[in-house]
Amino acid sequence: MPTPKNVLVLCTGNSCRSQLMHGYLTQLLGEKASVYSAGIETHGVNPKAIAVMQEDGVDIGHHTSNHVDEYSHVPFDYVITVCDNANEACPVFPSSATKLHHNFPDPAKATGTAEEIMSQFRAVRDQVKAYATNFTHQYFA
Repeated sequence: MPTPKNVLVLCTGNSCRSQLMHGYLTQLLGEKASVYSAGIETHGVNPKAIAVMQEDGVDIGHHTSNHVDEYSHVPFDYVITVCDNANEACPVFPSSATKLHHNFPDPAKATGTAEEIMSQFRAVRDQVKAYATNFTHQYFA
């Protein structure tokens, strides 16, 4: 079996978007990759992100919010930034990692009723799931 690839998902606070992507990539890639997620800051894992992933059968309740510096020793094969802020502030990794970027809306900034806010989380979750599926097919087929 080939050596698993290392994948890092990076966003601003490592609380929503990167956690969603981390959950889906872990599920989709299994033993093909070690998936990490981090932020350029740490805001804690958002309980609404945990809830919408649970609705889709993915448990990210055990995830932690990590700072990107914690993984400076890991030789990443792929670095995926999931927000413009992280893309612009992304530290330079001394590696030949393939860098990918997609700006997902931040569901933590959603406003409205509780249901409207959860609706935003679900919409972003579904966008992230589609991206994770496409990434898996493109790079791990």
